[in-house]
Amino acid sequence: MASVSDSRPIENLIAEYAERLDSADLAGVGALFAEGAFIGTDGTRYEGSAAVEGMLRDRTIVHSDGTLRTHHVTTNIRIDIDEEACTATGRAYLTLFQAADGLPLQPIAAGRYNDRYVWRDGTWRFAERRINVHLVGDTSYHMS
Repeated sequence: MASVSDSRPIENLIAEYAERLDSADLAGVGALFAEGAFIGTDGTRYEGSAAVEGMLRDRTIVHSDGTLRTHHVTTNIRIDIDEEACTATGRAYLTLFQAADGLPLQPIAAGRYNDRYVWRDGTWRFAERRINVHLVGDTSYHMS
């Protein structure tokens, strides 16, 4: 059983987000924000599961194989836990690769996640994920 001082479950949450997104499990990604918010590079805030899922359905392209044809790579993860408050903050780099019919494998975006987490019912959850994309390539096969 995980404890509030253990950062590994937060790392697993970060990985789960990427896996669900790459597989186009948009409802599953939304569920990760049931009690949290996702904030886009433009500052738009999406609160809760339905809002996050809706944003993803509106903005991403699901390909004929049922995936986004992407591979999210999250690196340089740093997590700081406040055991007393049962909260944590995190930072990580994001590199997004994509290959699709007509698009050879290539990086299409790079940026940073700035996260806040909350410990609730014995598990870490997203309180807030803010994405800041700094470098953008060909996203025409990813974003609608």
